Amino acid sequence: MEISELQALLTPAGLELLDALGPVESTADVARTVSRLRADGHSPDLVSAVVGQAHLRSKAAAKFGPFAARMLFTRAGLEQATRLGVAARHAQRFRRAGITSIADLGCGIGGDALAFAGAGIAVHAVDADEVTAAIAAYNLAPFGDSASVQHGTAEDADLTASDAVWMDPARRTAGHSETRRVSADDYSPSLDWAFDLASRMPTGIKLGPAHDRDALPSDAEAQWVSADGSVVELVLWTGALAREGVRRSALVIRGERSHELTAGADANDAEVRELGAFLHEPDGAVIRARLIGDVARSLEAGMLDEKIAYLTSDAAVTSPFVQSFRVRETMAANPKAISAVLKAHDIGTLEIKKRGVDIDPAAFRKKLTLRGTQSATLILVRSGSQRRAILADRVPSAA
Repeated sequence: MEISELQALLTPAGLELLDALGPVESTADVARTVSRLRADGHSPDLVSAVVGQAHLRSKAAAKFGPFAARMLFTRAGLEQATRLGVAARHAQRFRRAGITSIADLGCGIGGDALAFAGAGIAVHAVDADEVTAAIAAYNLAPFGDSASVQHGTAEDADLTASDAVWMDPARRTAGHSETRRVSADDYSPSLDWAFDLASRMPTGIKLGPAHDRDALPSDAEAQWVSADGSVVELVLWTGALAREGVRRSALVIRGERSHELTAGADANDAEVRELGAFLHEPDGAVIRARLIGDVARSLEAGMLDEKIAYLTSDAAVTSPFVQSFRVRETMAANPKAISAVLKAHDIGTLEIKKRGVDIDPAAFRKKLTLRGTQSATLILVRSGSQRRAILADRVPSAA
């Protein structure tokens, strides 16, 4: 979004037109709506802004639920924004630490700042991009004086009135739509500056979940977070926000429920063993946090292979930190052998998972014969020097 489009949108008439549009979900919807509004005589800037916002609001419902219907976005800002349910957990941690005021440096469209303000914490949000800062100010306006937004850099922000800092360093090139990832050396603010600040006051720093673990401060708590099966972030917590004795954490969120595994260091891996009656796939947050061994021991399980993140056990025990599968049969990982087993089990609907093998599941599926009435999961995996195919059934997730 350009500043001219934002200026056209942020008028009573522009906002009224946006609210009257309703959902604009598909590309075809966008084209039809643009044509109709232009035919009605609206300016190109206003039409572009209004239709773009309506389209982004439809996409934003997955992250912000019903709140999306009154928010404004940029495409890049929406892609990088924290999901509201995850942001609420950030706010809870600040509240538990007794924090009453936060500086949100690199606030984007204000996803985390909304959660902080909603939790009763005064928030001063800062963003280096003028359009993004203006959109954050609009989104935070319902909180009045308890939430303010400044257009400026994190390095120049006044922190004297803040008890703590939340920081989301820009990990992509500047822009509101087409952006690309940059290396950690080019984050803004720089990680050296961010880590130095975090060493002096309570701070939460949001990073990508694949961030180089060797580059993390040794005295910070590193928490990997997954939401509904996807690892969405790594957060470093320092000062009063870091829990005593915790240096590694995996927070697994499914819907409204969450489970957390914590440790003082990376866990030692479990021993490798033969495939048992059950196969367990650790959640991505557990894998990133390197706490697979702790989960294995809780399930009385072993590793299927020392380099592959699959666990196996004989006991019918599962955990919120894994997806468990009951093994039906194993076979050679070739389409002919697999198709014969699928036919014998009357399998017509097949989920295909793979780990440690160079196989494209979509292409592999086309080589299989699927004509039955039953469903199952096929797991293609390397074990030692062998490629194996495991036919299995999903076990309901633990509460």
